[in-house]
Amino acid sequence: MNFNTGVLQLPVRGVAFRPALSKLRRSPLRRELFTLTGPILVETLLVMTLGAVDTFMLSRHSDVSVAAVGLANQVLSFCFLVFEVINLGTSVLCSQYLGARQRDRMETVVGVSLMANLVFGLVISLSLLLWSTPILAAMGLEGDALSLGAGYMRIVGAGAFVQALAMTLSATLRSNDRPVYPMMVILVVNVLNIIGNYAFIFGELGAPKLGVNGAALTTVTSRVIAMVALTVIVFSTTVRRFPTHIFRRFPVMEFRNLMKIGLPSAGEALSYSCSQLVIAYFITGLGMEALAARTYCVNIIMYCYLFCISISHAGAISIGHLVGAGKWQGAYVMGRWLLRVAVAATFTFSLLTALSGSWIMGRLTDNAEIMALATAILWIDVVLEIGRPVNILFVNTLQAVGDVNYPFYVGLIFMWSIAVVGAYLFGVTAGFGILGMWWMFTLDENVRGVVFMRRWRSKQWQHKGFAGVAA
Repeated sequence: MNFNTGVLQLPVRGVAFRPALSKLRRSPLRRELFTLTGPILVETLLVMTLGAVDTFMLSRHSDVSVAAVGLANQVLSFCFLVFEVINLGTSVLCSQYLGARQRDRMETVVGVSLMANLVFGLVISLSLLLWSTPILAAMGLEGDALSLGAGYMRIVGAGAFVQALAMTLSATLRSNDRPVYPMMVILVVNVLNIIGNYAFIFGELGAPKLGVNGAALTTVTSRVIAMVALTVIVFSTTVRRFPTHIFRRFPVMEFRNLMKIGLPSAGEALSYSCSQLVIAYFITGLGMEALAARTYCVNIIMYCYLFCISISHAGAISIGHLVGAGKWQGAYVMGRWLLRVAVAATFTFSLLTALSGSWIMGRLTDNAEIMALATAILWIDVVLEIGRPVNILFVNTLQAVGDVNYPFYVGLIFMWSIAVVGAYLFGVTAGFGILGMWWMFTLDENVRGVVFMRRWRSKQWQHKGFAGVAA
């Protein structure tokens, strides 16, 4: 990637921002950004589809199975955030080391990351295998829903270590400007997952009819295939060989840098996931219809901010490269431009989804109460999607420039004081149900969006830290 485009030398204070932004639009850096965004977009779409396929295909099985698997996946997502501590640090360090042309240190980071996530993954796999039922029972599931959810979580959870390695390998490839490889792998895996779900959920193609357990087995098998393929690709295209020297003398400094960046970076996501677990507990108390409506909406809405996630990840990689090369002004201009693109795209997609809400829900369920709740949620979400892209973008970019603590503190304060407390007060105490909760989620996302915009404009994040020059 070329880090010496003219836009990076321009002043960006005051009225100088508009000429800088105009030059960015014409620069090779913008084209390179979209070169990264395209494969990441497709990969993210396929990853989302990989998870959503279970939900949408199980909707033909029963709404109870959708609710149970939705809650189980919420817990699994929370557990998988442990891997993000290492993966986020890996992505930032690899981007910065490449920008500073320190390839040997980049390869060491990859080796340390793989070993650390393998250990974490094995611990989590064992925990989920043993305690799936008590965990979901504590979340409020019971009866058939508990049995279905625990069976799904036990099977998928046992393969957590596989997902840990696959996530690390994918982060390595993206940070090395090779996002097309994860995209191709997940494309193949998606096809296999859809075929496997069709066969094992419904007992087609000569396979046994396993229902929810069939979806779980197919998911784990797909992830194993992805992990093996990504391993072969990484060590044939990106990392010359596994850095075995880390076993002789463990690179404590690189591990410290990983944790220094990863812990607060993942802390923001961890806070969000914890808050969502608590909220899911509140929604479970409202009944299976509310829980099923939430599961359907979450799987539909994520496609609205798909482009935002993709361009934010690509932008974070590019901004990490710029910071590694000492181009702070270029990083600022790029962040401002990315904001406009992300908000415009996400709001447009959410509006189109709300307009199609009744038609979409009619294809997923015939339960009138679930349809009415989900359709109303999709309209509320149009307002929510004004703030969400701001948060997604600036959490990624602030982490990329080394300002990793600020997103964590902002998330911790506002997610819990507005989203969680507000959801309980308006949804449970005041009796507005899941719709009242969704309005509180909307308020939370938009307040945090304003806070993050002010942070980026203030430039207080500049020179917060660059691990690539650490001694």
